[in-house]
Amino acid sequence: MHTKESRGNFSFFIMFLLMLAFISPILIIFMNSFKGKFYISDTPFVFPNKTTYVEFDNYVSGIAKIKFMNAFGMSVFITVCSVFVIVFLTSMTAWYITRVKSKFNQLLFYVFVFSMIVPFQMVMFPMTKVVNVLHLDNPYGIILIYLGFGAGLAVFLFTGFVKSIPIEIEEAVMIDGCNPIQAFFKVVLPILKPISVTVAILNVMWVWNDYLLPYLVIGSEYKTIPIAIQYLKGGYGSIDMGAMMAMLVLAIVPIVIFYFFCQKYIIEGVVAGAVKG
Repeated sequence: MHTKESRGNFSFFIMFLLMLAFISPILIIFMNSFKGKFYISDTPFVFPNKTTYVEFDNYVSGIAKIKFMNAFGMSVFITVCSVFVIVFLTSMTAWYITRVKSKFNQLLFYVFVFSMIVPFQMVMFPMTKVVNVLHLDNPYGIILIYLGFGAGLAVFLFTGFVKSIPIEIEEAVMIDGCNPIQAFFKVVLPILKPISVTVAILNVMWVWNDYLLPYLVIGSEYKTIPIAIQYLKGGYGSIDMGAMMAMLVLAIVPIVIFYFFCQKYIIEGVVAGAVKG
């Protein structure tokens, strides 16, 4: 009994250390967001005090300098639209690949899987050429690009889940008069809810925090939050560290809140896919 308690205490201690390791960067950013910019470099690991505390000055100046609300709206638009398109189209694709047995569909599935392991650096420069030729350098074009990069993992997850759905359910609905498309929306799509939520959450965290793809595609004309924050850099390498820390907090808070309320759905979806797939 004593051994089990010791193991439990040791496991708790290890988990506590891991929690500190993951949460400490966020805590450091948060407490530095309330310091004057000249004190952040000198005392980055010290809590704000009477000398270094500047209240909400960093937040006010940062929001004004980078037009935070415009960047926030652009990030929300791109994230919501991209995730919706990814979930909607890849769920239908996975259902078609699974239900229609053919060599072409089998090859198509492997193409999606292969796209997961292709490094972004390999396609980065060709992608920029294609973007310019097809005039995709706008918020609507980047949604299609996110669909291309996010489809591989999404189709892989959806396919494993669709295989667990008995085809007899769809056949019964079709006997009652539904066509295949109606069967998908009325029967299959509701059953896919757990894995759909999982795919949506994973892609929300990816698209919201992404810097490189918006920087390459839409540049400075349509600023998302990660792109807007970099404009706090001044000439000769100077950086308004206080405002940058404040804007990083505002960028982190929405996704942390979103993940906090949706983390149980990630676990449920992954477990359901593992058991059923």
